[in-house]
Amino acid sequence: MKIAVIGPTYPFRGGIAHYTTLLVKHLRERHEVRFISYLKQYPKWLFPGNTALDPSSKSDVLQVQCDRVLEPLNPLSWWRTYQIIKKDRPDLLLLQWWTPFWSPMLFLLTRLIQRTASLADMHVLFICHHLIPPDGGVLDWFLARRILWRGDSFIVMSEEDFALLRRALPQARIKGTALPPFDVFNRTPMPSADARAKLNLAPDDEVLLFFGFIRRYKGLRYLLEALPHIRQSRPVKLIVAGEFWEDERPYRELVQQLGVQDAVQFYSNYIPNEEISLYFSAADVVVMPYLEATQSGIAQLAISFEKPMIATSVGGMPEAIHHNSTGLIVPPANSAALAEAVLQFFANDLAEPFAHAIRADKTSSSWQPLIALVEELTAMGRNDMSDPKAKSPRVL
Repeated sequence: MKIAVIGPTYPFRGGIAHYTTLLVKHLRERHEVRFISYLKQYPKWLFPGNTALDPSSKSDVLQVQCDRVLEPLNPLSWWRTYQIIKKDRPDLLLLQWWTPFWSPMLFLLTRLIQRTASLADMHVLFICHHLIPPDGGVLDWFLARRILWRGDSFIVMSEEDFALLRRALPQARIKGTALPPFDVFNRTPMPSADARAKLNLAPDDEVLLFFGFIRRYKGLRYLLEALPHIRQSRPVKLIVAGEFWEDERPYRELVQQLGVQDAVQFYSNYIPNEEISLYFSAADVVVMPYLEATQSGIAQLAISFEKPMIATSVGGMPEAIHHNSTGLIVPPANSAALAEAVLQFFANDLAEPFAHAIRADKTSSSWQPLIALVEELTAMGRNDMSDPKAKSPRVL
């Protein structure tokens, strides 16, 4: 099968770039794949991080052959992408949805394709990482509906997004799948004592890890507010490793106000791939106190390092983390529940039984179910959906 994939890859950073890179690599094991990627991504005024480029060292895992064509604010690059697709005439065009920023490009591209007779049999498949961005609103929902109805089929990452998309597009052909493992990282753990020594921790410290970039919806505030209660019973330490995508002063001020400055270590930079093992190897448990989530690459990282997790019951988190088996699930925005879960984890010595369950689960984890799902949906052919304004219920 001939496939065209559009998405980011190295040297752009982040989970979507890693996902697309690995998706293309696994698809190429079975199919002929044209990968069209970006010359530029977000303009600086829309990107809160220090840099859009990945500071990780180059590796064979990160490298993948692609045509770097697209620029987000250059419609000529969208036209060139269309011309590539028109010339290749692939059986499948695989698009990804994760932010409405790409709506103009996706609108023009899909509109041109649908008006091209030679592409009439081409299947358009959207992989939806999340339908509405965290902290998104009515405009994001409107744009998602206006773009996604042009797809023939859809793959979503959580039951919540499945239900949302079914409400928006009742006629749609939708399948769900788990987030596959991200194999772009050095997942070889360091000895815990060595990792802790590098981070100025004692070998017998009880260590929590909050990993990944920090925004309001990640719920770090609730974890910090849980620390005083936890430390009344256990002298835990918290590592916060990730770049702030908002003002970090309120978090540091909160730590001071709570009197837990001796218990919290901030590493507020983007963590390159080769340093990820350091933080996960030092931790006893990974805490994800999210207020919103569809699925989480951090959970996949924790699983790859066989680290138990404490997370909130939002989005696809309960699907990735099995309560009382591979981790603990608590209500969101609830510092008291977080504190009790942390105390339960250490008091009941859950680290080893949870790690054992993770080892048993991850042996069946791979990219093959996703690749098989792509093949299955493509084989079903085109899905003739009408404009959602006529067919879909009012959901705004």
